Amino acid sequence: MKAIQIVEPKIIREIELPEPAVSPGEIKIEIKRLGLCGSDLKTYLGQNPMVSYPRIPGHEIAGIIVDSGSQIPEKYRIGQSVTVSPYSSCGECSACQKGRVNCCEYNQTMGVQRDGAAKEFITVPYQKVFIVNKLFLDQIACLEPLSVGFHAVNRAEINKGEIALIFGCGMIGIGAILAAHFRGAYVIVVDIEDQKLVRAKKLGADEIINSSTTDLFKMVEKITHSYGPDVVIEAVGHPETYQQAIQLVSFAGRVVYIGYSRELVTYDTKFFVSKELDIRGSRNALDEEIKQVTKMVLESKIDFKEIITHHYPMNEMEKALYHWSIHPEEVIKILLYL
Repeated sequence: MKAIQIVEPKIIREIELPEPAVSPGEIKIEIKRLGLCGSDLKTYLGQNPMVSYPRIPGHEIAGIIVDSGSQIPEKYRIGQSVTVSPYSSCGECSACQKGRVNCCEYNQTMGVQRDGAAKEFITVPYQKVFIVNKLFLDQIACLEPLSVGFHAVNRAEINKGEIALIFGCGMIGIGAILAAHFRGAYVIVVDIEDQKLVRAKKLGADEIINSSTTDLFKMVEKITHSYGPDVVIEAVGHPETYQQAIQLVSFAGRVVYIGYSRELVTYDTKFFVSKELDIRGSRNALDEEIKQVTKMVLESKIDFKEIITHHYPMNEMEKALYHWSIHPEEVIKILLYL
């Protein structure tokens, strides 16, 4: 079977691999759509410290069951549309013992610490396979990345009627926007790209702010009547937005960080104490949240044309990643197809 491999930064090739055999507890999936993640872009650019080369990327999956092992529950049948949870967990670390397997100390995500799904076929333990027959393949491929933003909203414990400010409207930010809107929050979105902000507005943002052309603090003060948002979710990974999150959030507010900052962040810690803030990290997503996102997609009128900005055949992955690297303002989600 064919697979796509990032050999080293900015060098991608098509390779041949044996078609995988199915063990008793596994399901064999034919890949139909594969989303490109920011981690794939960083691997292509040589900026992903968690990756060794060569690496087969890809963990945002839409596929069809084509075979299954002898110990698979009856509900999994050939021909069903599925997605996959791409994370592993050890079951023994402190996070796993607390039930927070999404942040397992020894997690290995497909396409990052281990080879991913840029292949014609993969085999996966059935517990990591989710049946989603009622959605289109393009929608299915977006479930995992949307679940990352959804998890951040769960971490923030957003309630109906609260004001939530979200920094960043890339794919992870979009997931948080959709989830916050779905939970009944009033959603403010901040970015520096008008094109992305317009998309965010169409997807449920109540207010959009371009912080490169508008006084962010004055605008948020006006919108929130000087109280500040109840919740701030940072999905950018920049020192400035890390700092602005604790400056803008209300007293007794919550801050959730999804983005990784490559640089050290310096804080004025008085905000932590004087506001008595809850400050939380957010990593990956729980398997249950993929089910919750599926429910959200089925119940909400989400326009995926505003999310999926580009399609490429699988064998043009290099072209897709190069385009993303030079035109990041144009890209929300790139899908590869077979």
